[in-house]
Amino acid sequence: MMIKKLALATTAVLIAASPLANAAETSSSTVGMTHPSAADLKSLTDARVAMIKAALQLTSDQEKYWPALEDAMRTRAKNRQARFERVAELRDSGPMEALHERNPVELMQRRAEALSQRAADLKKVADAWEPLYKTLSDDQKKRMAFVTVVTARGIRDTIERRMETEDDDE
Repeated sequence: MMIKKLALATTAVLIAASPLANAAETSSSTVGMTHPSAADLKSLTDARVAMIKAALQLTSDQEKYWPALEDAMRTRAKNRQARFERVAELRDSGPMEALHERNPVELMQRRAEALSQRAADLKKVADAWEPLYKTLSDDQKKRMAFVTVVTARGIRDTIERRMETEDDDE
């Protein structure tokens, strides 16, 4: 029964997210891959957070760990959106123009800062998961693994579709 509920919740999230992923793939852009809007990413984040929480079926004792984890996941998503927006600004002028107009050392420094931010965000998520993960039952850990695999598969499929779309455009 638990697996059926989880499968239903996962299916619902993937169905809800697929139009958003498709919109991101087909939105107009003259150069490179486009990204979902801030509203789309917020919806995807809301769905991902809800799916994880539903899959875990936290006990009342475990609930106290959830707010820190949810905050870390949302902060990571918000920072990811900010990075997407900065990259989109660079793409607007085209890749060659962006390189000619910019100092390559500054580009490397900004890239290093972005990687540092991503690392800090991931560390915050891992740190927030740690106390909750220690309290999870074996069944909760299995559900967490299932949700992780389904989410990763969905992300991978979306990336592959985007890459195919870009190849078709060239």
